[in-house]
Amino acid sequence: MRILHISDTHSKHRLLKNLPEADVIVHSGDMCFAGTAGEFSDFVDWFCSLNYPCKIFIAGNHDVILYEANADKLQSFLPENVAYLCNSGVEIEGIKFWGAPFMLEFGEKLQTEFSKIPLDIDVLMTHNPPHGILDFDDNINYGCPDLLKSIEQINPRYHLFGHIHAAHGIKEIGQTTFVNAAIMNEVYEFVNNPVLLEI
Repeated sequence: MRILHISDTHSKHRLLKNLPEADVIVHSGDMCFAGTAGEFSDFVDWFCSLNYPCKIFIAGNHDVILYEANADKLQSFLPENVAYLCNSGVEIEGIKFWGAPFMLEFGEKLQTEFSKIPLDIDVLMTHNPPHGILDFDDNINYGCPDLLKSIEQINPRYHLFGHIHAAHGIKEIGQTTFVNAAIMNEVYEFVNNPVLLEI
């Protein structure tokens, strides 16, 4: 299975041209800039129109319109081959995906949500990175320590995220390949390429 990973397009998704072929395309959040209904609607129209058999997306910190959205209700409006994951999963051709959105809460609530992630997940999608892995900018590691602890228990084959634009890249640690696929750089220039993966 080929997975095309994009993130942090910030309402500039239509600038993405000649995307490579893949079986699944995933967007790990920040499809919006201001988080408005209009921005999100335009993203959904574009994302649903892409010629990929399966499509998955999660919410990022700029996707404010999704913060209070009912995930099941939103899913009911999407085509069958498009999945919105919000602390939930989907299985495609035997590969198990799990998506966790950006969360404003920290501490116990965050740990509770991460504890829901099944141990047999192949591909974990979050918006924010784990602490110390492709999360460095302004001399700060912005990643989440609780997320890192969960990943060390789950050991997914891939952890896909974005959020820290300056840290775009791929890093292998143990059994897990970590991928920050932020399309924009730290000054919101559209400079990075999507990442094509094989699983």
